[in-house]
Amino acid sequence: MPFITRAAVSLASAFFFFASNAWADCECGYTVNGTLYTDLVESDFLHIKDINQAGWMPQEYTVDPDMARGPFGKDANPKQIVMNPLKSQYDWAGDGINGGDAGAQVIVRGGSPAKGGLIPMGEMDTNRTDMLYGSFRAGIKLTGLPGTCGAFFWYRNDSQEIDMEFLSQQFNASSHPVNLVLQSEASIAAGFNADNTDTFQIHQLPFNPSGGFHEYRFDWFPDRVEFYADGVLLDTMTGDGVPSSPGHMTLSQWSNGDPNWSAGPPTEDAIMTVNYAKGYFNSSDTQRQKDFTKRCKDINAPKATCEVPEITQPPNNNASAKTFFFTQQQNMTNNQTIPSGNPNTIQSGAWSIQAPIQGLLTTLLLFSLVLFMDLWS
Repeated sequence: MPFITRAAVSLASAFFFFASNAWADCECGYTVNGTLYTDLVESDFLHIKDINQAGWMPQEYTVDPDMARGPFGKDANPKQIVMNPLKSQYDWAGDGINGGDAGAQVIVRGGSPAKGGLIPMGEMDTNRTDMLYGSFRAGIKLTGLPGTCGAFFWYRNDSQEIDMEFLSQQFNASSHPVNLVLQSEASIAAGFNADNTDTFQIHQLPFNPSGGFHEYRFDWFPDRVEFYADGVLLDTMTGDGVPSSPGHMTLSQWSNGDPNWSAGPPTEDAIMTVNYAKGYFNSSDTQRQKDFTKRCKDINAPKATCEVPEITQPPNNNASAKTFFFTQQQNMTNNQTIPSGNPNTIQSGAWSIQAPIQGLLTTLLLFSLVLFMDLWS
């Protein structure tokens, strides 16, 4: 075999030996306050143009007034989810391509309801429905128009639901509440009114939710749910109302005219804007569990787990809007289910495309040995 050919083959063998044995960062998962989660969903709505390629699905359904428990019903339609990304994928601040706040717009249409008494509304759910315990967060700016309920929540069914809900009619100069809810068997027994259970709390926020973007978050454990705003713990709920089955994340805004809840409808289109949503969770899916076992070679190895950074200031339309995404880093999402809709996403392979310096030196050393052996053969 000619010298050059032998050298090339030997170099390729050495490189692929190293590559196949290189470990990616975060292969054993992501930690939040010391709790490990195996899977993630991250959506950078500041740069996503097509919601259907972002791991989310706009919902389409109708609910008549009786079932909606209000004077009006609901008409969820994909047209009420409007993507308004920044003009450049390299920017993190500024107006969206349609003007106004950049992000995913979740809209309730204003004015008198159309025939049938249904109010057009927007809702989008994650494609992943196997989320079983985790930390979920979103950067949201609520509408300032009275007459809607904006919601960020996790959902399994009507008796297993974790809600952070914002009633725009409650916002004024001195009142900025968020309604924290665990929908449970008890709330169903109370006529779908969690207000009459011990898993309903109202917390006044130190800011106006319609005045800018803020991060809303809940961490779900087998025995409790913790609620946060801008990284500050608001409340912890325990008891039988804590869900125990897998589900999905949802972002929605709706109105049914109920004067005791959403009120409305708003007099004009009401927009809730979301600049990101993130979930770090364990999967109930058998294949995803097998994938974790296969990729997590040593949970105690350096960088085998990665801590989820906490925000230190509200993610408003300025420099602080650039929050951390594992999906936008090299080599931190090996074997994760990463949608392709975000132009800043880096698709990690089975091994790092940025090999550690030690690995490069090892490969070069092996190549040098090959050259030396070939020269003397």
